[in-house]
Amino acid sequence: MMKKALAQNPNLLRTLLGLSFTLIFLLSYAVYGATIAPSYYIYDTEATMTEMQNSEPQKWYDEDSNTTTWSWEFALDGQNLTWVNLTAMELSDGAIVKLSNGAGLFSHQFLGVVDARDFSCQEQCQQNVTHQRISEDGNDVSIISLTELDPARRNNGSVYGQDIDAAEQKARAEIEYLHSPSQVRIEIIEQGNRSTSPNILLTGVNEEFNSISVFSVDAATEFLWALASVVGCFAVILIPSFTVFFAARAKEKRDNLKLIQQQQQDEKLVTTNDGSS
Repeated sequence: MMKKALAQNPNLLRTLLGLSFTLIFLLSYAVYGATIAPSYYIYDTEATMTEMQNSEPQKWYDEDSNTTTWSWEFALDGQNLTWVNLTAMELSDGAIVKLSNGAGLFSHQFLGVVDARDFSCQEQCQQNVTHQRISEDGNDVSIISLTELDPARRNNGSVYGQDIDAAEQKARAEIEYLHSPSQVRIEIIEQGNRSTSPNILLTGVNEEFNSISVFSVDAATEFLWALASVVGCFAVILIPSFTVFFAARAKEKRDNLKLIQQQQQDEKLVTTNDGSS
């Protein structure tokens, strides 16, 4: 089908070439337009980390369960609060570490683990008033938590705007957040009547708007990548098409040559027969 189409309609090749050059022109214009008149802006935030002092905890000993409970309470700054991280140290084996907040926090055992595989906090982190971990062999325990899953509230982000002033207003609105109540309670439950309290490190991270700039691209690099993509895509189409076309033309020439040779042989045969008669 392709062979006949190409052999009978040589204009098909010109059509394919015209389409490829048209697409290259459109991509060039798109890259150029995104460079000179962008509507996307990149903003970043400035993070402030606050470490809460390891104050003297309150202690309760329950004779019935033979457990000692240590508790701390801290008041964090809820304005644009993003991270609440707890590390408990000098624990006994099997100690239960709890982090509680009335507004709820998002956490997961793999949150903050660098080499965690197949993990997405957006899908797997759960919002609970209390998160807890159990110490194994007295090892340190960490609870990493987020106040919101929306990534626009922390680190960098992008917004769409008609101008930089409108974009900045949108960026500030994305970041603005009040986590209330911001009171955090920590409990550590250990077996037996303990006399030495564990050590804890509680940190809160607050982020505020820092700067915003126009999203820009390297026009030359983007154009080269776009051109390479177009050439690669059309090569997949054009190379087989050209191959079939030239093969069909070559076969047509061979057939014509054979036909001419056969006609010449027939003419010689006729001439020979006429001379014999």
